[in-house]
Amino acid sequence: MSNLSVKNSLAKKLNPAVRKGWLYLIAGIIWSGVGIWLSYLAYGWLKSTDWITGLGMATIGVLLAIAINAFGFSRFANRNIQRINQYANDRVCMFAFQSWTSYPLVVFMISLGIFLRKYSPIPKPYLAAMYLGIGGSLFLASFLYYRTLLERSNKSK
Repeated sequence: MSNLSVKNSLAKKLNPAVRKGWLYLIAGIIWSGVGIWLSYLAYGWLKSTDWITGLGMATIGVLLAIAINAFGFSRFANRNIQRINQYANDRVCMFAFQSWTSYPLVVFMISLGIFLRKYSPIPKPYLAAMYLGIGGSLFLASFLYYRTLLERSNKSK
């Protein structure tokens, strides 16, 4: 057996391949989970404020979530869905629910979030509005994956 075929064989064995339908579910669950978690952090910061501040920051957060979803995360999700649809094989790597070039952005966003939570001089109620905006938009955009999964499931019946 040639060295190249051994490498290809090993790569196939190590590739955590799943059916394309699973990619929609994996992406939806991850996006929903992160969105809920970020919103929960925001809630924790807002519940310790007076109700006027909490209501104001929550309102700003919800408005940000709608805007970020409309102009940001829904576009990312739709691009990911289109890319998944275009895969020729029915079985693809389970991490292919988003493009490989997006992973550095994810690492940057996680790092920025940790930095803001731990070291930022920005008061937590203001961070809460931003976290609620990003978390809410991720949660809203996750439903695009679920919808695609349902549509795909209904077509196969």
